[in-house]
Amino acid sequence: MHNDPTPEAAWALETQAIRTGHQRTFEQEHSEPIFPTSSFVYGSAAEAARKFGGEEAGNVYSRFTNPTVHTFERRLAVMEGGERCVATSSGMSAILATVMALLSAGDEIVASRSLFGSTVSLFDKYFGKLGITTRYVELSDLAAWEAAITPNTRLLFAETPSNPLSEVVDIAALAEIAHRHDALLAIDNCFLTPALQRPLALGADLVIHSATKYLDGQGRAVGGAVVGRNQELEEVFGVVRTCGPCLSPFNAWIFTKGLETLSLRMRAHCGNALALAQWLESHPAVERVHYSGLEHHPQHALASRQQQGFGAVLGFEVKGGRDVAWSVIDATRMLSITGNLGDVKTTITHPATTTHGRLSDDQKAAAGITEGLIRVAVGLESLDDIRIDLARGLDALA
Repeated sequence: MHNDPTPEAAWALETQAIRTGHQRTFEQEHSEPIFPTSSFVYGSAAEAARKFGGEEAGNVYSRFTNPTVHTFERRLAVMEGGERCVATSSGMSAILATVMALLSAGDEIVASRSLFGSTVSLFDKYFGKLGITTRYVELSDLAAWEAAITPNTRLLFAETPSNPLSEVVDIAALAEIAHRHDALLAIDNCFLTPALQRPLALGADLVIHSATKYLDGQGRAVGGAVVGRNQELEEVFGVVRTCGPCLSPFNAWIFTKGLETLSLRMRAHCGNALALAQWLESHPAVERVHYSGLEHHPQHALASRQQQGFGAVLGFEVKGGRDVAWSVIDATRMLSITGNLGDVKTTITHPATTTHGRLSDDQKAAAGITEGLIRVAVGLESLDDIRIDLARGLDALA
């Protein structure tokens, strides 16, 4: 049984999340160890020279070679179906390292309008300084994506589902467009994770993660990751090695352990979120609910086809703008008022003044971020308790 040659790629995701990536040390530990060390020692100067020069595999310095980080990278790569993963210090640094590795001055990005606010700032303010231009299009409009591409376009970048309106794009169709124009497609998959969506299998070239979210699952640590082919990931690794946005061993260990329960958690998150979305849809104080699991959602059929679940993040709009939205948020007693998500604890926030607060009014309008919009990242508490807490403010409006 222990000599079974079954490759890890053939295992079910639940098995991969528990069994892959860990290479036991001579201690034969059962659980993955943490290596909180900055450097590593060698038996001789010659061995050190070989490892520093890349002639012999081994650890050099924890900025770019650490066994605990490698365990997380190997496991996530298998789960996403990629050849390689490079871990980073945050989800934003994963995007930063990807663009710095693969694009140069004069190159262009085509991206969805419905990106996380910090991603828009990174593209416009900082990559703009480096001579990299970004054009924004409607996420689901494939014709708009194609029309925005020029001979200088090197990267298409999308979050699907989007934050917080749960918009979806056809990944396979978008990959075909990108490749026809000799561009790469990167998909931010942190809302669904490989438990619910595998963009590489649909034709994407790169998958971006904020591991801070569902890969961890309990709001304990900050980190990021990029998954894809060796060819592109070697360049991303070069940025991490040289520029230093590396993941700490402790955080890598937390994420590795978080992956073990990922499938179970995501199924439970999805169940709670769909039931809550249906309840919100029936509440008289709610004007509109944004969740791709609802049948009236414009991309519901597409989401059902390319995803194995609809995720845990939903948005809903109340009449009356900011003051009314804030009153609903402030009336909660259990939900956590925070901009983070991906936690077993349900979180609630006002996107227009938090996660998307740095966008201009025009950018907010283009992304559908209204003053009456509230985002809920549905956790794993009792659904009844979540509803009761939201009802405190909503019932006062009805």
